[in-house]
Amino acid sequence: MDDFRSSMASLIQSYVDFKRSLGYKFQYTYVFGNLDRFLCEQAYESLGLSEEILRKWSERRSNETDVTWYKRVDDIRNLAIYLNGIGYPSYVPRLPRRYTTTFKPYIFTDEELQRFFEACDNMEYNSNYQSLYHVCPALFRLLYGSGLRVNEALSLKCEDVNLTEGFIIIHETKNGEERQLPLSESLKNVLIHYYDYCRSNANNQDYFFVKNNGEKCSSNTIYKKFRKMLYYAKISHGGKGHGPRVHDFRHSFSVHSLANMAEHGLDLYYCLPLLSKYLGHKSLAATDNYVRLTADMYPKLMNDVNQICAFIFPEVKQP
Repeated sequence: MDDFRSSMASLIQSYVDFKRSLGYKFQYTYVFGNLDRFLCEQAYESLGLSEEILRKWSERRSNETDVTWYKRVDDIRNLAIYLNGIGYPSYVPRLPRRYTTTFKPYIFTDEELQRFFEACDNMEYNSNYQSLYHVCPALFRLLYGSGLRVNEALSLKCEDVNLTEGFIIIHETKNGEERQLPLSESLKNVLIHYYDYCRSNANNQDYFFVKNNGEKCSSNTIYKKFRKMLYYAKISHGGKGHGPRVHDFRHSFSVHSLANMAEHGLDLYYCLPLLSKYLGHKSLAATDNYVRLTADMYPKLMNDVNQICAFIFPEVKQP
């Protein structure tokens, strides 16, 4: 059974069970878990989904891609259709316009990363955001040093961060698959420094990255600080849809990791699946874009990778 707690819990569970009974694996119910938490936060008490609540749910979130937005609304739209079919009148939201994006991730250079983290360490905050003086240096280093998605990092609780053995456990993932990630010694030391200053008295169930009042940091707040740090680091922002974005730390981690593997002569046939698993991808094909980016940026290093990718990803054409 899935852990739903809102007034709609039994109906959401009924839909999940129905889909599974039709032969769908339906392993990844995180969208419905997010809806369930949203309904709790909104103190929603009705059976059936009202137009007002689903219009709020369907609003595009900061930094949400076209594809993620479309899929999130589509999943709940199908739930609403099901509820209408079993006698619980529900509003069926319109789907966002779906189109293929040509967006290319921004890959930070080593020099840009150095400037960014210097700006991050020296940023001044007013009293309302004083906790971010410690949060931002640790959080952004974690994003780049581990390739986490920002919401995965912000969802970490103190019990998920093992600073004795040097690993973190990711529960709330995009693909619904829990994973355990090792921390480098330098990244572990950064998190220890943050923990000692900010979270040494926290309970295991408390969030690791928090605001002054102890509440979980929001991705919107982090993005605003990220843009300010880009400005002080003299890293140009191309405007909406062009980046750099916070998510580009994940892209940079992936490309730099592949380049490092190639530079050290590692067997990339075995390394690529490991990187894919580390990133929480559902398939090797999802790592294909990082391979292409790395090949473009490091052509001399990536000759062996290009040959391997022709075997692993048949659709990748050789020049």
